[in-house]
Amino acid sequence: MLTPLNSIFGESLFDDIFGDFTRPAKNLVRYNAPAPSVMKTDIKESDAGYELEIDLPGYRKENVKAELKEGYLTISAESRQENSQKDDAGKYIRRERYYGTCSRSFYVGDEVTEQDIKARFEDGILKVAIPKKEARPAVEESRFIAIEG
Repeated sequence: MLTPLNSIFGESLFDDIFGDFTRPAKNLVRYNAPAPSVMKTDIKESDAGYELEIDLPGYRKENVKAELKEGYLTISAESRQENSQKDDAGKYIRRERYYGTCSRSFYVGDEVTEQDIKARFEDGILKVAIPKKEARPAVEESRFIAIEG
């Protein structure tokens, strides 16, 4: 009995080969990797400033970095995992390694300095406090043009 090709491959033989060119990218989940939705962030505003709570489950404090550059606060995290299993003779049955990084940037303004920002990492949650600063208006300098005559 013959089966139509579309029942094996989907709607057409080339669905899987060319499908990603026309459709949005699929949510790729890596085998034995952290969830693809890392760095979920809650932002609270108060009169004094902003507080960010960034979920980083499975990350350690020493692998999380915060950098302030040109008014952007960038939070980055790195994860390394290695799983290995051996049989009774000491031969590897399975070895798996995972290395990944993630980062996220927030514009906090040019007036905020590194000393103004406070950060704390507890139980897989990074809490960052950013004060509100008023933008200083640029002082306009008078520039005179020489008039010859």
